[in-house]
Amino acid sequence: MNLGKDVSSVEITAFGFILVMLIILAAFFACAETALMAVNRYRLRHKAELKRKYAMRLLRLLKRPDRLLGAILIGSTFANILASSLATMIAVHYWGDRAALIVAIVLTLIILIFAEIAPKTLAAIYPDMVARWVALPIQFTLKLFYPIVWLANMVTNGLLRLLHIRVTTQSVEALSREELRSAVHDTAGKVSRQYQSMLLGILDLNHLTVDDVMMPRHDIVGIDIERPFEIISLQIRQFDMPAIPVYRETVNQLIGVLPKNDALLTLLSKKLLTKDNFHQYIREPFFVPEGTSLQMQLTNFQRNKEQIAFVVDEYGEIEGCLTLSDILEEFIEDIAGTGPATKQLQLQADGSYLVDGAFNVREFNRISGWRLPQEGPRTLNGLIVEYLEAMPRIGTSILVAGHPVEILQVKEKRVKLAKISPAVESGVKEF
Repeated sequence: MNLGKDVSSVEITAFGFILVMLIILAAFFACAETALMAVNRYRLRHKAELKRKYAMRLLRLLKRPDRLLGAILIGSTFANILASSLATMIAVHYWGDRAALIVAIVLTLIILIFAEIAPKTLAAIYPDMVARWVALPIQFTLKLFYPIVWLANMVTNGLLRLLHIRVTTQSVEALSREELRSAVHDTAGKVSRQYQSMLLGILDLNHLTVDDVMMPRHDIVGIDIERPFEIISLQIRQFDMPAIPVYRETVNQLIGVLPKNDALLTLLSKKLLTKDNFHQYIREPFFVPEGTSLQMQLTNFQRNKEQIAFVVDEYGEIEGCLTLSDILEEFIEDIAGTGPATKQLQLQADGSYLVDGAFNVREFNRISGWRLPQEGPRTLNGLIVEYLEAMPRIGTSILVAGHPVEILQVKEKRVKLAKISPAVESGVKEF
């Protein structure tokens, strides 16, 4: 009898060791389940393109999530049930039948903490790293239990079909524009701010229109065909745009555009360009309606090989003009040294900004981080005049969306320079 007790003690010791191993095994499957479901699919595809074996193995596993989950849950269920049975046997051996309930409660807490919460939390924090290390064991488990997995999946998928849910090979779901924007924002610290702004600018192309980046009509500089040819030739040499607007007296009487290229400059230098043959080098102007998206206009520039477009309203009146560089400047800063980047914007020591009235409101908001209204006028001059409801005068101060604005310079009834201060709590002050 003593020998029997010795044998029984050895068995119980072995059962205790197996119990610990089963709890560790259950923790492994719990960790693997969370990591494989939370792994970054886009990073995984990138690693697979670099021929990383673990990434290609993980992608093969994730193609059939039903089989993957089936293998993990079969292993996890097997480990938990067997652990419960062994714990009960050990408890009955030492303390009798009454200890079974206590052991069940204690084992539930142990499994909950050490085989569920802790490993799943670890996998949720480091999903990519954990998925890398569990891939090979899970692949082996899938092959080991494949007949059981296949049978379980067949029954499960059949039940899902009754609910009109079709289980197919999983593919990486495409990100929407706003989801991609959030992903770009999350790259802060990993990608330089310049590149981050560039990517966000590209995403904004479909939401922005030509009205947002065009040069307003009153800022358009071109050639008045009525002026002496000596002045016209001087203007051609000094003009820094790829195409020069040509009009009669005012921009609204636009004749066409004169492409500024090396051939034209050569003609000027050799005095072969005269007022008599000047018209033959003028091309038809390219018009676009206001409200055209920047993405569409970018396509128009590429398709029509145009260098400058004139934005017109519903009555055919010219509202402004823009070039390809103006669009590119939305996501590549100072690509041509023109546009809003050249307009005055200076940050002062007190946190205020000295800003050109022709500066775009949306561009100012992006640089300053403030939220001036963007629904109405496109430029700060238009926004100030709208709030002022009168002709601007030097020294006038108003409150725009909580920001004190002081008019410093006025030119031709337009705000030339203004000072915009950080938002205040309340109070409107006008002179």
